[in-house]
Amino acid sequence: MWLKNISLVIVSLFLVTGCVTSGKPTMTPLEIQTLHSKEYEAEEAIVFRSVVSVFQDLGYTISNADVASGLISAESSTDSSVAFQIFTGSTKTNQTRATGVVEQIGSKTKVRLNFVSVNQTSSGWGQTNRKDEPITDAKVYENAFEKIGSAIFLRQNS
Repeated sequence: MWLKNISLVIVSLFLVTGCVTSGKPTMTPLEIQTLHSKEYEAEEAIVFRSVVSVFQDLGYTISNADVASGLISAESSTDSSVAFQIFTGSTKTNQTRATGVVEQIGSKTKVRLNFVSVNQTSSGWGQTNRKDEPITDAKVYENAFEKIGSAIFLRQNS
């Protein structure tokens, strides 16, 4: 009898855990690429400089910009807070990192952006934890691409 009850509990656990989802919708690689990319009808050099300029306008510090590869890396300033606990303190930091790739494809120039939120905690005992989360909010990318378009327009018409 008890074996039958244990078997029933185990089967029930498998059924319940099989239905649990993370709650976050997952995007396909094509959806991510579509969200992160935009093409402009402008020369690669103008688009590259415009992306660098927009990153700076958005408050990022450029850590790397290579015209030959088209890669731009940037990071925001770090927000940090300290929480004091008994016998130890912990520090939480938050930063956004951004990358851009600019490449000429035919008569158009393609820009692909990626924004990542970097959250890190450090304890008074030296332990650190870091969690990088891709930013998938379409408004963030739309805002950046709109500003890049405006910067390109200004560069082409000055």
